[in-house]
Amino acid sequence: MSTFSALVSFAVVAGLMTIVPGLDTALVLRAAIAGGKRHAFATALGINTGVLVWGAGAAVGVSALLTASQTAYTALRLAGAAYLVWFGARMVWRTMRRPAGTTAAGSGVTPEAAAGPNALPSAGRAWARGLLTNLLNPKIGVFYVAMLPQFIPADAPHLPMGLLLALVHNVEGMAWFTLLIFGTHLARGLLAGARLHRVIDRVTGTVLVGFGVRLALSRD
Repeated sequence: MSTFSALVSFAVVAGLMTIVPGLDTALVLRAAIAGGKRHAFATALGINTGVLVWGAGAAVGVSALLTASQTAYTALRLAGAAYLVWFGARMVWRTMRRPAGTTAAGSGVTPEAAAGPNALPSAGRAWARGLLTNLLNPKIGVFYVAMLPQFIPADAPHLPMGLLLALVHNVEGMAWFTLLIFGTHLARGLLAGARLHRVIDRVTGTVLVGFGVRLALSRD
């Protein structure tokens, strides 16, 4: 297998994985609705940074530990599950405490930003949130350790090739996230109401808790 054919083949597999709705999509959409394009892109960049880390780990054999050691996989799985449950429950709890009339209609200010200076995380925190969520998802690591080695040519250096493949996934992921973010931005007038914003936060928080519980109960 040549480097070019490996990149094209992996791009097809990674592209299909990218467009399947999941935790990453939920986080980016919620960030786009709550904080606008800046926070959504910061979240997407955090997720993609995590993909690069997993790609490097799979290339050098770090993520192989997750499949070889049940203890390591279980520890990461439970840590990720606890984080998702905490994050989702905290999001739902905040909507219960948030005043209903924090944003005037047509003000151009997102409901979360209007709720107070501490309600909206900085772009740096949004990036870190995306990164941490991706790194604490062991299924991403298992995907990379199962799939990525198959696309590394025998004569190619593992680490650079692994990073290159992860970069292909990043480009596809950022293209997909960009479509979602700008699509959400176009519909922002319909999504700007404080009441609808609370509903979206509750739904997203519930989804995150559901992902966390499912991850905690998973045995594979």
